[in-house]
Amino acid sequence: MKSLKKQRRIQVIAVAVVALALSTALIGYAMRDGINFFRAPSQVMAEPPGPTEVFRIGGLVAEGSLQRGQGETIRFSVTDGGATVPVVYSGLLPDLFEENQGMVGTGRYINGVFEATEILAKHDETYMPKEVVDALKAQGVYQAPEG
Repeated sequence: MKSLKKQRRIQVIAVAVVALALSTALIGYAMRDGINFFRAPSQVMAEPPGPTEVFRIGGLVAEGSLQRGQGETIRFSVTDGGATVPVVYSGLLPDLFEENQGMVGTGRYINGVFEATEILAKHDETYMPKEVVDALKAQGVYQAPEG
């Protein structure tokens, strides 16, 4: 009778281990496209990512680079003071999006142009995403907001 209980306990543990491994694999598979790494324009220019890699880029919208095309297509450049990356985006920009302001975009780097699928802009005059601040500080061009 003891060996039957011991065998049953081993089976329950084995099933639990298999279920845990399977659930971990399924979670990892589901998240494979949901993780977007942040890169500064200098990093993108130094080591260009592949055209299938989705990532986030952030910096300041370069002055004089904002061009509105036909329809909802917008072209501009994003800079961190060390490098500038051209960006193209089709859609509506946030209301507070403007030149010399912080932004973060999600998309792919294809043929030397970052094709954005989402653009985020600062939400007040003092906010800037942490990754953008860090990248600007590394380039020595960050200016702390007054107040």
